[in-house]
Amino acid sequence: MQEKLETLEEEAKTKTVVSTGSREIDDKMGGGIPLGSLTLIEGDSHSGKSVLSQQMTWGSLSDGSRLAFFTTENTVKSLVRQMQSLNIDILDYLLLGRLRIFPMEISQSKGEVLDALLKAIRNEGQKGAELIFVDALTPCITATTPEAVLYFFEQCKRLCSNGMTIIIVIHSHAVDRDLLVRITSLCDAHLRMRTEEVGERLIKAMEVAKVRGASKRTGNIVSFEVEPGLGMRIIPISKAQG
Repeated sequence: MQEKLETLEEEAKTKTVVSTGSREIDDKMGGGIPLGSLTLIEGDSHSGKSVLSQQMTWGSLSDGSRLAFFTTENTVKSLVRQMQSLNIDILDYLLLGRLRIFPMEISQSKGEVLDALLKAIRNEGQKGAELIFVDALTPCITATTPEAVLYFFEQCKRLCSNGMTIIIVIHSHAVDRDLLVRITSLCDAHLRMRTEEVGERLIKAMEVAKVRGASKRTGNIVSFEVEPGLGMRIIPISKAQG
């Protein structure tokens, strides 16, 4: 495994995008999100935000990148178990230090939490993490001033301009419309997740609202289901509507 990871690490130096590990999904995002991007994944509860971020975690690890994953949704054990249920096994990467998981407890005031998270992200970057995932930022920004939230995103943007890649997940209800517009203008990529009722089925949809610097034209909306043991499975539009 160590030898394989060293080979992947060499290959990772030539990679230019964050991959989901699925060429079909990457193509819908214009070939994948360019490295060095600040990405926002936004949507309602149970719309597939975490599944997408976990899929991107897997794709990046498979490409040889080093990751730090900050989570307010899981413990280390529950995140490993959740990803295994999607046929994604991150245990080896975790044990070898290629992936570091940080469960977050929100006990400080919200402004202090954002400052502490920013400091932790910087530290992980200095320790060699190329990609940072935050799933989800929601508890850190509810009842926080818009200025504090914007400052956090501005600082993340600055870190990305210095070579880091940061992917942040939030629930749509966490911020008002005006603040969301200001946040998304700072981000290089914006993926909007939602659940749609099609006939008697509930399906998930990803709207690729923006991918700055995409190598190809971005596909606008992707319908998918989350299948235990398989993960994200794209549903052709005709089938989703049928």
